[in-house]
Amino acid sequence: MFVGEYNHNIDAKGRVIFPAEFREVLGEKVYITLGFDGCLAAYDEAAWRELEEKLSVLSVTDPKARKLQRSLLSKVQEAAFDKQGRVLIKESLRNFAALTRDITMLGVGNRIEIWDTARWNEVNVDDFDSIAEQLGDLGFKM
Repeated sequence: MFVGEYNHNIDAKGRVIFPAEFREVLGEKVYITLGFDGCLAAYDEAAWRELEEKLSVLSVTDPKARKLQRSLLSKVQEAAFDKQGRVLIKESLRNFAALTRDITMLGVGNRIEIWDTARWNEVNVDDFDSIAEQLGDLGFKM
């Protein structure tokens, strides 16, 4: 399980260091693809295979299912860590998430979200109480 928030830089070549805590869970490689809300999503191999399986059973006759399959599967990057714990994120993914210099990595359960820090600060509105209240109305208990 991935938890925590880490701030890092992405270098001019597009390489980013993954925190040691994340690398311990990820193992030798990471699977990076499009995330929701303008970030990237990174998975360990087991979580990625589980997501692939879920995507593979979606109906190809459903246009939304096809679009989701295309978006996630065609963009995925399987990457190995170098000796410094860095991964080169391919340009198309960096462009999708508008990654500049400062990035924020979030551990979100079975995945890591990779955000441009400025974008993260825009969407990270401090409305925890109202979100918790809405989820409570749906039966979620903490």
